[in-house]
Amino acid sequence: MEKIRVENLYKIFGPDPENVMEMISRGETKDRIMEQTGHGVGVVDANFHVNQGETVVIMGLSGSGKSTLIRCVNRLIDPSFGKVIVNGKDVTALSREELRQFRQEHFGMVFQNFALFPHRTVITNVEFGLEVKQMEKEQRFKAAMSAIEQVGLKGWENSYPAQLSGGMQQRVGLARALALDADIMLMDEAFSALDPLIRRDMQDELLSLQEKLKKTILFVSHDLDEAIKLGDRIILMKDGIIVQEGTAEDILTNPANDYVARFVEDVDMSKIITAENVMLKPLEVSFYETDGPKTAMRRMASTGSDYIFVKKDWKLSGVVTIDDAAKARKAGDMNLDNIIRQDHVTVSTDKPANELFELMTDKPYPIAVLDPENKFVGVITKTSLLTGLAETNQGAQ
Repeated sequence: MEKIRVENLYKIFGPDPENVMEMISRGETKDRIMEQTGHGVGVVDANFHVNQGETVVIMGLSGSGKSTLIRCVNRLIDPSFGKVIVNGKDVTALSREELRQFRQEHFGMVFQNFALFPHRTVITNVEFGLEVKQMEKEQRFKAAMSAIEQVGLKGWENSYPAQLSGGMQQRVGLARALALDADIMLMDEAFSALDPLIRRDMQDELLSLQEKLKKTILFVSHDLDEAIKLGDRIILMKDGIIVQEGTAEDILTNPANDYVARFVEDVDMSKIITAENVMLKPLEVSFYETDGPKTAMRRMASTGSDYIFVKKDWKLSGVVTIDDAAKARKAGDMNLDNIIRQDHVTVSTDKPANELFELMTDKPYPIAVLDPENKFVGVITKTSLLTGLAETNQGAQ
C-alpha cells in the first residue's frame, strides 16, 4: 500500500518559476539558470513513491536537493509544480489550516540540529507536539513517557537538553516524533551531527524501533553507508534530479551512469551482498518422514558427498554424515532419529556476506540458508561465497 507518492515535482526558488521551467526544458544547468536569472533550482521533475512500513533514503551530496525534496513532502517548502499525495490526499492542494491539521495527524519530523527547547525538560520537549494538538494533560504525559522509554531515556525525563549528550538530545527529538504516533516519519539528516560511534548507535536504535513499530520513513542522508544500512530503497539525487532509485544492491551493482558509479565505487560490496545472493541450491537432501540411513547414503553417493542435509516439512532438521549412516545401517537402525547432527550453522537469507566468512571457519558442512518462514532454501560454501562476491565486484566495475 502506497503512503506517499510524488509526481512531477519541481521546486524553483525565485519570483518567476515559469520562465525557469522553459530553461529547464531546454536542458540548461542549475548553475547557468542561477547565473542568468538569479533563481535557484531545488528539485526537478521528481517522481517516486514510499510504501507503508518502508524506509526510503533520499541521498546525495550537499546541494543535490535532498532536503528540499523532503520538505516539499509536508510543505515546509511549497513546491512550484507537481503533486505530493499522502494517504490518498493531495497535500499541495490543502489550505494552510487543512495542512496544519494534516501534519499533526500524519507527520512526525526529526531534524539534524535536534530543535529542542532549551528551557524545557525532556518530558516537556517530547510533549510539545501533543500540546499543540491540545491533548489532555494526563494522556499527553503517558504518551510522552511511552516514547521516552522506547528510545531508552527513562530516568532522564526531568533533565534539560544542556545536561544531555548529542546522542541523547537526538533521542529526545526522535521521542517527540514518536509521541505524536504519526504514521509517517520524515528524518532530515537526523544523525549527521553526531559522532561516528553515537551515530551508529542511533542507526541501530532506529532499526530496532522500526522492526517493532513499522512506521513509513522518508530519511535524508549524505552518507552512502547510512543509506545502505537503513534504507529498503535509496533515491540518489544530483543537482535537483533523481539520477537513480532502487535497492542498495541495484544501485551498487547496476549504477545508472558514471556519476552513480563514482559515487559508490569505494563501497565494500561484501557488506551489501547477502546470503541469498551467494547461496547454492542444495544438490540433494534427505526427507525425515520417508528416508532411512540406506536412502540417505544413496543420496550422498549421487552427489559424491559425505554428508546430507535432512528436511522435515521443508524445515531443516539437521545433518547426517555417511559414517553415521553406515553405522546405523549396520546396526539395523531404520530411521534417522538417532544420527541427525545439529552442529551445522544456519543464517537468514538477508545475512550480509561479510559476516559469513567467520561462520565458515573450521566447519565441516556448508552454511544452511533459511528464508523468512524458516524454510531451508540453500547452502553456502566457501567457493560459492568467494565466487559470488567476485562476480558482483566485477559487475559493479
